[in-house]
Amino acid sequence: MSSNGISRSLTLAIAACIAGATLFAAPSAIQAIQIVPLARDGRVMVSFRLSEGFPEEVRATIHSGLMTTFNYDVEIKRGATFWFDRTVASANVSASVKYDTLTRTFSVTRALDGRMAGAENTENEAVVRDMLTKFDQLPLFSSAGLEPNAEYYLRVRARTTPRTSWALWPLWGREVAGIAKFTFIP
Repeated sequence: MSSNGISRSLTLAIAACIAGATLFAAPSAIQAIQIVPLARDGRVMVSFRLSEGFPEEVRATIHSGLMTTFNYDVEIKRGATFWFDRTVASANVSASVKYDTLTRTFSVTRALDGRMAGAENTENEAVVRDMLTKFDQLPLFSSAGLEPNAEYYLRVRARTTPRTSWALWPLWGREVAGIAKFTFIP
């Protein structure tokens, strides 16, 4: 076998390993965010909850006083039969928390596409957890460009900064995501 043939075989083997690892990581990641879309008054309202977004390592990072941010990438997609799914619209939602170790208070801010959407100071950690992981009826998208009676899906991907762990394969299994299908009925 020529070196070109070996190189091609090696490339295909590596691609198969990457695809296999992605497929095995995806089913567990898909269940971590529950999403509810609602089309009303010319907008697509999005509610979502990150079910396991507050593990002990994230809590420890927050209590250390480091600014911790939860970033959510929200996309409306339309499935395609023979090509990649088409992204119709996208938005970024973020929630940040800074713990003041002297006063023992949390300062939480929320932003939609980089614009401040709200801020709150609290001493209650349960309120902080809810503000970082639960979002109700956010008016993220206009429904003007959606086709009536067409099927779409919402995908929400979440990540935190700073990273709280160093995995051997940092890209595989570290993204938390959820998907919800809906039919747009004006």
